[in-house]
Amino acid sequence: MHVCVVGLGYIGLPTALSLAANNVKVTGVDYNRDLTKKLQNGELTFEEKGLDQLFADALKNGIVFSNEYVAADAYIVAVPTPYEKDNKKIDPTYVVNAVKSVMEVCPKGGIVIVESTISPGTIDKFVRPVIEEKGFVLGKDIHLAHAPERILPGNMLYELSHNARTIGADEPEIGEKVKEIYSSFCKAQIVVTDIRTAEMSKVVENTFRDINIAFANELVKICRSGGMDVYEIIKIANLHPRVNILTPGPGVGGHCISVDPWFLVGDYPGLANIILAARKINDSMPEFVLERINEIMKENGLKDVTRVGLYGLTYKEDVDDIRESPTLQMLECMERHLASGVKVYDPFISADIVPNQYHDLDAFLNDVDMVVVLVGHSEIRNNLDKLKGKVVLDTRHLPGLEDAYKM
Repeated sequence: MHVCVVGLGYIGLPTALSLAANNVKVTGVDYNRDLTKKLQNGELTFEEKGLDQLFADALKNGIVFSNEYVAADAYIVAVPTPYEKDNKKIDPTYVVNAVKSVMEVCPKGGIVIVESTISPGTIDKFVRPVIEEKGFVLGKDIHLAHAPERILPGNMLYELSHNARTIGADEPEIGEKVKEIYSSFCKAQIVVTDIRTAEMSKVVENTFRDINIAFANELVKICRSGGMDVYEIIKIANLHPRVNILTPGPGVGGHCISVDPWFLVGDYPGLANIILAARKINDSMPEFVLERINEIMKENGLKDVTRVGLYGLTYKEDVDDIRESPTLQMLECMERHLASGVKVYDPFISADIVPNQYHDLDAFLNDVDMVVVLVGHSEIRNNLDKLKGKVVLDTRHLPGLEDAYKM
């Protein structure tokens, strides 16, 4: 079987490489010519544990990268799905455009698999019409499926092969064919269901996590107001066998947890009340951290904001992914309040993406009096001694920083 993977970003590329490394004929397609050129030249476009070897195996097995769509037996569409800021509904533009391009070359009998995370009903409202407008008969000429990804940057390759998957299809036999494709590298359980259930299940997973994080973040605000140690309270509460409260943080980032719940808010206004409240709580955390920075500066007689350093730009530790990063949200918030000048450093970000960005830890620390730890990269965990003499706000509750200020 020849599989064409459309979109070679954080999801599409590892999926394409995993298929090719396991002897599936793969063509990877992306509109970004610089990206495909790098891949054609044997250069990876982002860092991920184990990706180098997987890339080498895929190249050895003949994976092809192109800007042109090709005829194939199946197409995996793994393009971005942002949401519209004003109404919180999904923006299906990338998916729709990708499917339109696929229809230009897709042979009869082809399977179109949407892997992008989408809101329930997206395939019915936006994808089916594209196919039918081309004159194809769904279920006869073209077959549709949805196979949402379930992986986490920093541990992508392990999760690709070990996390359970859901496949939604109109016809059970097509679901089984898609299952066979993913079984080439996924060793975990693969459940076949209908498309709308598959759409909803992925969004529900990330919404559940967002709500759990929001509880921890609301708890830190309550405890700060009441003069209590939220971390001690969570530690004690979690001794109960049926309680597992998460650790609060400076916000929620990444392209899944911080985005997917908005799909339900946008599609079900008036019904997704807890979900909406959770989103508002988590989105408020960067501003809450800014308030803590201001309080700690006053307490320590620090008046010059340019002597404050933000450690970490990515949305989680030990990855180079900055999508929906809490640090970037915080910097945007500062701009709205007409404040700027803080210094920023992240060992995983080599390009200059924000003002006053450093690329050396020692130089960064030398130029600041206060350090705000926003990401718990291994680098900072292994160099806590370098923070001695600094005023430190630890938003990640790192071991060894017990004497630092907390949120």
